[in-house]
Amino acid sequence: MVKTGLVGLGKMGISHCAILNAHPVVDLVGVCDSSKFILAALEKHGKMNCFTDYKQMIRQSDLDCIFVAAPTRFHADMVCYSLEKGLHVFVEKPFCLNSNEGKKMIDLALIHNKVNQVGYHNRFIGTFNEAKRIIARGVIGDIYHVLGEAFGPVVLKEKGSTWRSHKSEGGGCLYDYASHVINLIQFIVGTPNQVAGTVLKNIYSQDVDDAVYATLFYNNGLSGQLSVNWSDESYRKMSTQITVMGKKGKVVVDATECKIYLRQENKIEGLEKGWNIRYITDLTKSVDFYLRGEEYSAQIDHFIDCVLKGKTENVSSFESAFETDRVVEMLVADAYSRK
Repeated sequence: MVKTGLVGLGKMGISHCAILNAHPVVDLVGVCDSSKFILAALEKHGKMNCFTDYKQMIRQSDLDCIFVAAPTRFHADMVCYSLEKGLHVFVEKPFCLNSNEGKKMIDLALIHNKVNQVGYHNRFIGTFNEAKRIIARGVIGDIYHVLGEAFGPVVLKEKGSTWRSHKSEGGGCLYDYASHVINLIQFIVGTPNQVAGTVLKNIYSQDVDDAVYATLFYNNGLSGQLSVNWSDESYRKMSTQITVMGKKGKVVVDATECKIYLRQENKIEGLEKGWNIRYITDLTKSVDFYLRGEEYSAQIDHFIDCVLKGKTENVSSFESAFETDRVVEMLVADAYSRK
């Protein structure tokens, strides 16, 4: 059994807690949060030990690995301490709020030879993996443009102070939602080298952005656009879509469908001329425990499997998340260069 600890019992932390608690080879030894109300409920109904100090949990629990789901501003201290204590680390996104912190975490994971992963769960969705495979095989030919979009009804009115409303907490549309889109673009076609025309737009929030619009550029001539708005009530929930255009066709992919348009049929892939659709139901591997979507369990299964095998390179490593944060920093710098 992999002895595991969890820090942070917000929305994602509770999700991780449920999945870890049901995992066949995980022993969730301890959980940590600042809310005594939440801890009291877990102490009453759960079997894990509860802490308000993550360092105390690590010292007393003989852990193999730790999941960090605390606000982003705490990531560097928590992750670095955990790595120095010999633990494998899974940390939620965004990875960090500045590149110096990210580089330190990457270096420590390398020095201590520990499994490291960041919670970009879209990398474990079958449709996005199919899009990546189709594009890598050259099915749509040389690609020349990518469009990453995400829209949804997260912030629809001016409201009280939460972590989402503070830059220092990792709040805002760019860090909280656009980072997912940037990471997916990176996963499917690579990381842009430059950005331009960045708009960080306040709609209802005061201190953070509610929408992000930008143009992306690659050294190989590929261009891209980013369009993310978490104040769009025309959507029932946050929805993400990636469109990749190539000389032989294009791919339009979201969490439910991978749509492929071809100028000519591709017999090797079994694709007809015109539109072809591959559905998530045909592209998803089953998981032992379903909560919100197979991808949330799949990412944890992958991390635990890497821990058991001592495999330090994985699908969503610190280094890959650091590249996403580097693009975020470029977008911020570009937006503020015109103010």
